[in-house]
Amino acid sequence: MTRIQANLLLLLAAAIWGGGFVAQSTAMDHLEANWFNALRFGIAAIVLAPFALIEAKRSPTPLSSRDIKNFIIIGVLLFAAQTAQQFGLKTTTVTNASFLTGLYVVIVPVMAVLFLKQRPHWIIWPAALTALIGIFLLSGGSISALSVGDGLTIVCAGFFAVQILLTGRIIQGLSRPLALAGIQFAVTALLCTLAAALLEPITLANIENSLTQILYGGLLSSGLAFSLQIIGQRYTSSSQAAIFMSSEALFGALLGALILHESLPPSGYFGCALMFLAMLAVELVPEWGKSRALDS
Repeated sequence: MTRIQANLLLLLAAAIWGGGFVAQSTAMDHLEANWFNALRFGIAAIVLAPFALIEAKRSPTPLSSRDIKNFIIIGVLLFAAQTAQQFGLKTTTVTNASFLTGLYVVIVPVMAVLFLKQRPHWIIWPAALTALIGIFLLSGGSISALSVGDGLTIVCAGFFAVQILLTGRIIQGLSRPLALAGIQFAVTALLCTLAAALLEPITLANIENSLTQILYGGLLSSGLAFSLQIIGQRYTSSSQAAIFMSSEALFGALLGALILHESLPPSGYFGCALMFLAMLAVELVPEWGKSRALDS
């Protein structure tokens, strides 16, 4: 798989996650967030299990205890990110949350340099800043005074950044993407179930009224999109992956306007253009540099 194909897979994952914002928004009318996450990640783990077993039978080497430990850590990071974001939303605005969650687009390359000693292509830095400005404009071009919820959302962005970096590092030398996805889903589902059982009520009617959204979240937003992320990250850098995955804010805003009839501010369209420009830049500039080097 080429880097361009991998980044297109990440873009598709972001589009599915954008639709997931709509599913989660409407599901919250009947179901609390932890139960929604527990059910959707549980479905994803169950559906993916047969494919992960087929992958295991075809693999020449079994997973090591270190591999399984790393997969569990990634699952814990995903749970932590989802939980921090949800509790943050209780005391912050959706505008603040969407912008602050998108901070991982700049946290990832910074952490790659500081902790992994990786030097991303120079275009990553202006592209990450451009994408962040795009998310800011997409959310209305303003944020209110920072609150405790904003702090939790920044923590959420940090967890997502570590999850992206660790996934990229582990999957580069491992041909078991479905095993990673399945264990990640199972861990997240288990922890969300424990949190939900302690904190949130639930009835069968709640589940029935949210079944369409649960199935979308389980089969597409969790099962398919996170698997696409893992596969795509085998063939591209974590910094590039973060930029393409951050476009979920773009798809979420567009699908929210289309399906939920939410209004997109005029600045939002400029934000969409900036995010599209950032994605084009990280694809075209490195290739342009290679072609110039070959011509010289």
